[in-house]
Amino acid sequence: MSLVAVVGSANVDLVARAPRLPGPGETVLGTEFFEAPGGKGLNQAVAAARAGASVSFIANVGRDDAARIVTAVLEADGIDAGAVDVVDRPTGRALIGVSDAGENSIIVVPGANACLSPASITVHGPLLARATVVLAQLEVGLDAIGAAFEAARAVGATTVLNPAPAQVLPRELLTLVDLCVPNEHEAELLGGVAGLRAAGATTVIVTEGRRGASVTTPTESYRVAPFPVTPIDTTAAGDSFCGALAARLALGDPLRTALVWAAAAGALATTRVGAVPSVPHHDELAALVATR
Repeated sequence: MSLVAVVGSANVDLVARAPRLPGPGETVLGTEFFEAPGGKGLNQAVAAARAGASVSFIANVGRDDAARIVTAVLEADGIDAGAVDVVDRPTGRALIGVSDAGENSIIVVPGANACLSPASITVHGPLLARATVVLAQLEVGLDAIGAAFEAARAVGATTVLNPAPAQVLPRELLTLVDLCVPNEHEAELLGGVAGLRAAGATTVIVTEGRRGASVTTPTESYRVAPFPVTPIDTTAAGDSFCGALAARLALGDPLRTALVWAAAAGALATTRVGAVPSVPHHDELAALVATR
């Protein structure tokens, strides 16, 4: 069994490109606009599916056209949407600015995502009982994530937390985390590698963009080298990393091997624009991994 259960957000992204990102109070003339499916949960579910795992998604959407965009993505990538519940709130939205240098600025409006609760997790307990890896982010409530990780621990599944957007995390949640995967800015806000491990996270993997990633386990520390690419948009790079990591762990890869796939996914995602549209597919991932 190689099931990844992703607990997280589903959004529709409103993306504007401009030569540079505006400062406070500043207006910058844009060059392009488009809408695309996104949300950290959806991005990571797609990334896990495209990296080769079977994936189920636990999430909420609204009763609107945006929900149909989300469900179409799940269907296209063969992701089980049986645990995607419809609630009386709008589907989440993200307003994303992207500069010509590939940097981004994001405002997320949670909408239906904010309704995901421990009760939702309980309803979908049978799904979690079949999972090999349970992956979550912080665009849904911490209580829902905690409930999902408790269910995962009960059946021996590996728990992976991408603590983004960064916020204060209770020790009782971190003690349920096997792999914590922040970027370098999130890691700093959360007390650094030492602070995260002292609070209970078993292994901490810090993604560092062009510098690759650093890994600290209970027994060793090492680095994962990046794949050199020319980035045009960093949106969903971290999500691609996390989804591919979860997928390869579920498929039985050792951590070091799974991290090479994750690094390849993160790198390839920066070479195209958008969230879900930028997530790489299995064949191109495998080709890049083969060069390592």
